[in-house]
Amino acid sequence: MKNIAIYPGTFDPITFGHIDLVERATRLFDKIILGVAHNPEKKSLLTLEKRVEIASRIFKDNKKVKVMGFDCLLADFAKAQKANVILRGLRVISDFDYEFQMASMNRMLAPEIETVFLSPADRFTYVSSSLVREIARTKGDISQFVPVEVVQAIKKIYR
Repeated sequence: MKNIAIYPGTFDPITFGHIDLVERATRLFDKIILGVAHNPEKKSLLTLEKRVEIASRIFKDNKKVKVMGFDCLLADFAKAQKANVILRGLRVISDFDYEFQMASMNRMLAPEIETVFLSPADRFTYVSSSLVREIARTKGDISQFVPVEVVQAIKKIYR
């Protein structure tokens, strides 16, 4: 049986912390599906298509990583992809309450799928997409937090 992990998120934008987590997860799982979510509750800076495009470019040389957009219930997406793991990142203790609720709900919806938590490397624990968006909005330098593909895409928005 292949261990297929879905790493879901809006990735608006994808950060070095996200990338670190995916790269480390490839040592644990046979395949990682980076599930780029459309979340109508959030006002995204980058379109779903642009987020998928950027992530696909970043992971283009990694045969264990597949990038896909989705706009359905995560449990349904995971089942459709035949995933047996939902991978989630925990940066700080305040993430835990939300992530624990989500893991419990997903277990109710898809008991055959386990949730596994990984924490990013220490140097990325303070990096979040929302902070990157705020820095970019105020014309700050985001290059130490995100890949060049993200910097270029966001510069087009905040010219």
